Order: sequence, then C-alpha cells, then structure tokens
Amino acid sequence: MKIPFQLVLATNNLNKVAELNHLLKGDFKILTLKDIGFEQQIEETGATLHENALIKSQLIFEKTGLPTLSDDSGLFVDALDGKPGVYSARYAGPQANDQDNIQLLLRSLATTTHRSASFKTVLSFNLDQKHYFFEGMAVGVILEQPRGSHGFGYDPIFMPTGADKSFAEMDKETKNKWSHRSKALFKFIQFIDNQ
Repeated sequence: MKIPFQLVLATNNLNKVAELNHLLKGDFKILTLKDIGFEQQIEETGATLHENALIKSQLIFEKTGLPTLSDDSGLFVDALDGKPGVYSARYAGPQANDQDNIQLLLRSLATTTHRSASFKTVLSFNLDQKHYFFEGMAVGVILEQPRGSHGFGYDPIFMPTGADKSFAEMDKETKNKWSHRSKALFKFIQFIDNQ
C-alpha cells in the first residue's frame, strides 16, 4: 500500500480542517473540497454515520482519484431516543445554524433531568480502491445552558464524563483528549503509521 503525502478531506468546514492539521502535525498536505474545485453539495442520504461518511469519501475519490478522508458525526441524546443523531447538523432544519440546533435541543430537553448523551464520529478513508472506517465516541451530558466560546456545533452544551468543562470551554489540546473526532483520527493516524 502506498501511503499518500496528500489527501482530500471531503469538507469545506475549516474547523474540521484545523483539527486534522493540528493532529497530523504537518505529515500530510490536506486539500479541502474548495482546493480541488468541488463546489456541489454532497447529499448525505445515509441512515447511519457509516453510510454518510462513505458517500462523501467514495464520491470525492471517484472524482479525483486522490486518497480521500471524510467524516460524519452526530450527537445521540438518550432522552430523545438517539436524536438528533445522523441529522445533527440539520436538526432545526436544512438552513439551521449551530445556534438554532442548540436552542431546539435545549427546548426538547426542558422537561427532563435525564441528559446523558454521546458524540460519535465515523471516518471513511478511500485509498487504492479500498475503504476503511475509524470510529470514535465521547460519552457525557447535555448542559442546561451553553458554556464557552471555542469549538463548533453542539460543543457549548456537551460536557464529557469526567470533565468539568464543555467542549467549547476547552483549549485544543484539552479537547483532543476527550473528543470523539480526535479518537477516530488517532485510530486513522495509527493505521497510517502501521503501513
């Protein structure tokens, strides 16, 4: 297997690009969808995180022939039967922003004290006509109010078990010790190092 020196991260989310660059420490040149001139919206029609991650990595790999890494992440809240789950990014509607999603989630939990939840990430990596999956999970609780100004998505209202800060209150180094995405990325990095 030939290990790439550059790969496409199938996203235009600069927060995800920054996280990956930080963890990879410059070992790869990371290309975004914008870098490769891919401007169309990728429809995430899968019923699971695995399916959505694969849809993205497979499409970009077929378009470019370049090693492609994609992710799909979701917040699974126990009191909401696992919602928002695969619909986390568009929980409050297709045009919703992070604040809209957070406010809807907090309203949905307003009448319960059962606030356990888990963040899950699935990475899909396409290389040489093969694909590989890497998973990460962070277990914790949904806070009653947003806390912190770092991060993105649901970070201000999620506090992992054993921590005393929300993801949005943590600096990058601290968040990487707890984060679902970091755990999946570390597995990806170990896979690359072992090849």
